[in-house]
Amino acid sequence: MSDFELIPAIDVLDGRCVRLSQGRYDVATVYDDDPGAVAQRFRAHALQRLHVVDLDGAKAGRPCNRDAVRAILSEMKGVPIELGGGIRTQESVSEWLELGIDRVILGTAALRDPELVKEAARRFPGRIVVGVDAKEGQVAAEGWLETSDVDVVTLARRFEDAGVAALIHTDIARDGMGTGPNLEATAALAEQVSIPVVASGGVGTVEHIRAAAALASRGVAGVIVGRALYDGSVDLADALEAAACS
Repeated sequence: MSDFELIPAIDVLDGRCVRLSQGRYDVATVYDDDPGAVAQRFRAHALQRLHVVDLDGAKAGRPCNRDAVRAILSEMKGVPIELGGGIRTQESVSEWLELGIDRVILGTAALRDPELVKEAARRFPGRIVVGVDAKEGQVAAEGWLETSDVDVVTLARRFEDAGVAALIHTDIARDGMGTGPNLEATAALAEQVSIPVVASGGVGTVEHIRAAAALASRGVAGVIVGRALYDGSVDLADALEAAACS
């Protein structure tokens, strides 16, 4: 199996499986009322990892969809899950990891409190991921509702040698649009740091996955796929095959 990871995504809002477009909460599309059932369908495939986001948590600054995440965990036994959204304290990091989450994603916390990320990475080696969410190259936070004056490379470099497992780079303008991830920006970021970088936001075809996998030599370690799996634009089996052939 290729080291390049194809990572399906489940985003949870009000306990339901949804997708946003460009991070806009007011245009959420509901794909399933039962995130656990979505996880069960994904579980039928040989996944390397599952990406889960608590969208209510991202906006509120604290975990909000515990029951839905527990349901996903119950269905995905044996498949590593990474979780982001509203995780901004050491207690919250510990709680999720002890519950069975494999990796915790810290986005707003990475911008506002980098020492929290570094301490978490020391306590939990290989289990902390930094979310680098970008609007026109600047880091966004608070559920993508605020944009900072910090650029993505500056944020990423803060965590060199900190022991974080990966960076997830999302170009918010591409997210949910199906026009393809901003792969050039993702690869450019990957070339500036020694941390593996995962592309996220905008996959709409299997060709987008092949294009991402082709950048593995530049440090792109995987790609997250969301809406395309739900609207049928991409078949999960075909996506996994495309990633494995990188």
